[in-house]
Amino acid sequence: MTHRLIRGGHVLCMDDAGREGVLDIRLRGGVIEEIGPGLAAGDAQVLGAEGCLVTPGLVNTHHHMFQSLTRAVPAGQDALLFGWLKALYPIWGRMTPQDIRLSARLASAELALSGCSMSSDHLYLFPNGARLEDSIEGAGEVGIRFLATRGAMSIGESSGGLPPDALVEDEAAILEDCARVVDAFHDPSEAAMVQVGIAPCSPFSVSRELMRDAAILAREKGVRLHTHLAENEEDIAYSQANFGCRPGQYAQELGWVGDDVWHAHCVKLDSAEIDLFAHTRTGVAHCPCSNCRLGSGIAPVRAMRDAGVPVGLGVDGSASNDAGNLAAEARMALLMARVRDGANAMPAREALAIATRGGAEVLGRGRHLGRLAPGYRADLALWDMSGVEAAGNWDRAALLLAGPMRVRDLFVEGRAVVQAGVLLGVDMRALAQEAAAAVERLANGG
Repeated sequence: MTHRLIRGGHVLCMDDAGREGVLDIRLRGGVIEEIGPGLAAGDAQVLGAEGCLVTPGLVNTHHHMFQSLTRAVPAGQDALLFGWLKALYPIWGRMTPQDIRLSARLASAELALSGCSMSSDHLYLFPNGARLEDSIEGAGEVGIRFLATRGAMSIGESSGGLPPDALVEDEAAILEDCARVVDAFHDPSEAAMVQVGIAPCSPFSVSRELMRDAAILAREKGVRLHTHLAENEEDIAYSQANFGCRPGQYAQELGWVGDDVWHAHCVKLDSAEIDLFAHTRTGVAHCPCSNCRLGSGIAPVRAMRDAGVPVGLGVDGSASNDAGNLAAEARMALLMARVRDGANAMPAREALAIATRGGAEVLGRGRHLGRLAPGYRADLALWDMSGVEAAGNWDRAALLLAGPMRVRDLFVEGRAVVQAGVLLGVDMRALAQEAAAAVERLANGG
């Protein structure tokens, strides 16, 4: 059983008491065993953390990892959501199972280097024989925790939907495969490295019946539900024109509220929808960079938090963010909240709390992840505050105001994933070269 002692870092626990200070952390068997000053080393492997800020591992609540091979595609660079999707659907339709595995490995590597110890992924298209396990295998090579959601699209252009007909699936087959992947891969234990959720893509790409049946299936299986909701004004207009109501009411009618549900974006929630989500403990994945990139707006995060809505952070797909750095996403969340609601709207510690314990709660892991406390899983990030990025910083815990956006060390379940700034077990140069070759093939129609 691995016994490790993290010695002398400035620890930001993210617990209810707001505990922080120069402390030692003992890790044993994948769990935080003890936190305190001057702990005896005994037979532990000692890792010096002097000059570092130590935080819980960051938690990413929304991603489309397959999009990591379609960053900065010229046809989609300046488009709003629906136009951006139409530009990219044909490219995504050419992807292979190998592309899905590669993109998940690439995205997970980028996240890990930014301090992320757990990520969800929303894979909603399965071209050319791709399956959910392709993404699970790719992410597994990096070593972060993974919540793979089985997405789907079922209404194509010929039926009034947005995606091409070639990318939609039969709804009975979707539900059958959802059941298959949950049974095959979902681990409900507190130490789980892989879990599975059910995630129809969006109200404008699946039917009312699939939304309802997916919710029923998820609850039968005891797994979580995820989709996009209220992302921009086009999304609101579509809901009102096609369903005769706002997105929050549509979600409520179909069973898509509750503490086992989280929705991505929610930029355009109104006050009644915020109250609904707060009352039902329905979670939100806040994706500020993507919302800026696509011109969708600034989500009312301050109002959500004040009302009691569970909020986590998501980098969203790399085709609508062009990066997968969760620490940078947390900084953007802080800045956008201040642009919307004033300079005191989002303290640095609160933004970091959203990126850690907030994300863990949204993904249903809040009792075991997202905080540094005895009995919690040993997921933690060490940030070197001795470099030029933090030089002159008076408050070491204000990482998001003045500090590095890349970790020195990252531990997941007590195992080193990043060590001295290097991602273990992954040849980053070879990974980048493999991605470049895939991009060239996709760009040339192959």
